[in-house]
Amino acid sequence: MRRLPFLFLALLAIPAAAADLPLERIKLPPGFAIELFARVDNARGMALGAGNTLFVGSMRAGKVHALKFDAAYRVTHTHLVAEGLQLPVGVAFRDGALYVSAVSRILRFDGIEKRLDNPPPPALVRGDLPQETHHGWKFIAFGPDGWLYVPVGAPCNICEPDPARYANILRISADGSQMEVFARGVRNTVGFAWHPGTKELWFTDNGRDRLGDDVPPDELNHAPRAGLHFGYPYCHGGTLADPEFGKKRPCADFVPPAQNLGPHVAALGMRFYDGAQFPPAYRHQVFIAEHGSWNRSSKIGYRVALVRLQGGKAVSYETFAEGWLQNESAWGRPADVLVLPDGSLLVSDDHAGAIYRITYKH
Repeated sequence: MRRLPFLFLALLAIPAAAADLPLERIKLPPGFAIELFARVDNARGMALGAGNTLFVGSMRAGKVHALKFDAAYRVTHTHLVAEGLQLPVGVAFRDGALYVSAVSRILRFDGIEKRLDNPPPPALVRGDLPQETHHGWKFIAFGPDGWLYVPVGAPCNICEPDPARYANILRISADGSQMEVFARGVRNTVGFAWHPGTKELWFTDNGRDRLGDDVPPDELNHAPRAGLHFGYPYCHGGTLADPEFGKKRPCADFVPPAQNLGPHVAALGMRFYDGAQFPPAYRHQVFIAEHGSWNRSSKIGYRVALVRLQGGKAVSYETFAEGWLQNESAWGRPADVLVLPDGSLLVSDDHAGAIYRITYKH
């Protein structure tokens, strides 16, 4: 594991000027403001440690970073925790240890916050996950049950893979000794969270490609218990039978989405807002980072969306923050969202290499 010189660490810790980031183009509801929190190359998944530490996975860069911030939520130091990893999108923190996904492996860095200047070599939690990189990068998070939830995407655009190995969400015991399938028929989820009240799992899922501009939708799904099937590859969006596999099983066999999202918006990270800074109307609502379409004749997504819930049901889907897409040209792509202890909202952007902080002033 390579150590960065102290001077270089200090330089990284100083927030870069936002002059090259046109944040004035970001549109937010009245009372909200956005600012640059940090510059992190290819910033994707985020997780909070116990001591004012933000861990960030850099997928294409193969790195994991740790950002220390002070009581005013200013980044003071940036540390390189690991490098040379395979697509380390996912980071999760539990009992002083940082868990990192690396396609076929789940790694653990013990006592990490005390060793940021000299990170320990990782322990191998599991090394037997599929090796395919097509939908092989993994968002990871610990559930209220203490298990680490790990998705395994379909190794294709559309196919009928082994359901015990692919297109599912697994859960793994913290020590890696046990592993089981929690949900099936999930093409590619890169974000999930548990409702603060019910403790039930909700997750985004990216719809298949090459059916046209407007179908199928991406999805926000709700899994109140283990053992449910969400349709892939037979049914998309709850009602659309797949032209190749749909004749094998009807849509009625599967759990429909809680909310259909825009077609090809690439819904990635999501979180329930459990802070107190935003107005009450945002409490326990779902924020979703929409990375943006790559295969539509006109681009959509490239924003932070909001799904409102009432009584455990999704009732609306709307834009919360937009402006990263300007006239078919994207200068940024939201990848994950995270609520800080003060109730502000972080948004990672792997395209601009940035993390933004959204605040609300009463």
